[in-house]
Amino acid sequence: MRTRTGLGTLIVVLALVCGGFAVPRLSAAKTVLTTQDYIEIQQLYARYVMTIDAGDAEGWANTFTPDGVFNNSSRGHDALVQFVHDWRDKRSGAERRHWNSNLVITPTDEGVSGSVYLLLLDIGVRPPVPNMSAVYEDSLVKTPQGWRFKTRVLHTDPGKKASQ
Repeated sequence: MRTRTGLGTLIVVLALVCGGFAVPRLSAAKTVLTTQDYIEIQQLYARYVMTIDAGDAEGWANTFTPDGVFNNSSRGHDALVQFVHDWRDKRSGAERRHWNSNLVITPTDEGVSGSVYLLLLDIGVRPPVPNMSAVYEDSLVKTPQGWRFKTRVLHTDPGKKASQ
């Protein structure tokens, strides 16, 4: 009888201890995403590429929060607007098209982390040819205006140029 009581007590203690360790993991404040959130985030990614490719600097800047950061260098609305003007005027942006694929969205305590592949096409030649490949690493938050990029960092893929 004493062994059973001791064993029962041990089981209860272990359950409480293990359960106690599980509670913090279960109570983590991860963002809970609805189907609508996933749709809105996908549309944000689409709006991002459509606005920059169209040269819509205001529209592109508005895919970010007011204090949003692109590539650790363009910070805030005015700098984001200027980035698009420079992209078009100084870096052949009018002859480029962004192609994103393989979007992954992961809830975080603050909102969402996202990642997507980029294939940048040169449409100034026929047929269009790949200009660059990269991966975007993103932090998104939900604002009163909807989901927005808080930070967006572009990691270009290393590699040799294709033989001509």
